[in-house]
Amino acid sequence: MAGRNFLFVPGPTNVPDRVLRAMAVPMEDHRSPIFPELTRACLTGLKPVFKTTTGTPILFPSSGTGCWEAALTNCLNPGDKVLAARFGQFSHLWVDMCQRLGFEVEILDTPWGEGAPVERYLASLAADKQHRIKAVLVCQNETATGVTSDVAAVRRAMDSVKHPALLFVDSVSALVSIDFRMDEWGVDVCVSGSQKGLMLPAGMGVTCVSQKALEISKTAKAPRCYFDYADMVNANASGYFPYTPSVPMLYGLKESLAIIAEEGLENIFARHTHLARGVRAAVFEGWHLKLCATEPKWYSDTVSAIMVPDGINGADVIARAFKRYNLALGAGLARVAGKLFRIGHLGDLNELMLLGAIAGAEMAMLDVGVKIEPGSGVAAAQKLWRNNAPGVSKAAGAKASIAA
Repeated sequence: MAGRNFLFVPGPTNVPDRVLRAMAVPMEDHRSPIFPELTRACLTGLKPVFKTTTGTPILFPSSGTGCWEAALTNCLNPGDKVLAARFGQFSHLWVDMCQRLGFEVEILDTPWGEGAPVERYLASLAADKQHRIKAVLVCQNETATGVTSDVAAVRRAMDSVKHPALLFVDSVSALVSIDFRMDEWGVDVCVSGSQKGLMLPAGMGVTCVSQKALEISKTAKAPRCYFDYADMVNANASGYFPYTPSVPMLYGLKESLAIIAEEGLENIFARHTHLARGVRAAVFEGWHLKLCATEPKWYSDTVSAIMVPDGINGADVIARAFKRYNLALGAGLARVAGKLFRIGHLGDLNELMLLGAIAGAEMAMLDVGVKIEPGSGVAAAQKLWRNNAPGVSKAAGAKASIAA
């Protein structure tokens, strides 16, 4: 099909041309005397992204899933108990990994469409007088349902009962797109990946580990090898890796971090809020549909999970968009399969690019029988974007205003 594929799944995201050019390098010796310059540029450049001065960034040749496993196996002992909320496919998969690795999981099952249930976290932590819970797991942005949770509130709950558990946060589809504050929120391990807000191809697990978690990892007994923090930290200290890294990915990361620094993190967050408000205008004011996220406080600025009307299969919308309009939309997963489609709006993105996704989704919905007014979603997004500028309203106010 002529023209570019319009990639609007919530990851992988569009890779900027600057990053693609930076990755087009010949292979080189990853043990050469000058290689540490590249390693240190990447690891140092990641610290502001995590908003940390004391945390240690670590890069694994993996997806974010590898960093999930690294957090569990480096910081826990066999059979340890963890506390986790399950409110979407990715929070479910992290729970599943815990169970398959032999950890005991106290699961806070939560309706899909809601976020992390802070009061239930608090109740479980308060009841844990013996401090059997060794780690608390939270997905900052549940990609399957388009829901963002309040990580800071979970930390406040932990602190209010003086619980010593580690705090692990999945920020895969939030980092560099939605505010994340490792030091301020007392996060012990942040899990992310290269293919979302960092605007790289998939294949690099990006994580950051607190000094507390690193100390615990020195005596923790859960088996690990490939994902051993100590191997990475020791090798990185001299600018190298314990095994062969992806050299092109490191060059791409260095360039991506330069792009992020040029725009500025706070401007990036404001841009994502601005873009997300346009999508929500299309959904609510144009198409008169609903999001999977049940309340404005849960609305994600990186992905919108759009519920289709009864009698319509969301998979048909996705297939029509791809085959007829060369537009890739995100699918409904597990218990929301067929009930929704997702528009990813994160990374290297602006209003005109996102209008293409809204227009394509609109045409695909019309083609499969969704009763919406042609052009209504596009017009609603255009109206919002023309009358507002990124950063004019704070994120909370922006979410509330579009829901009103």
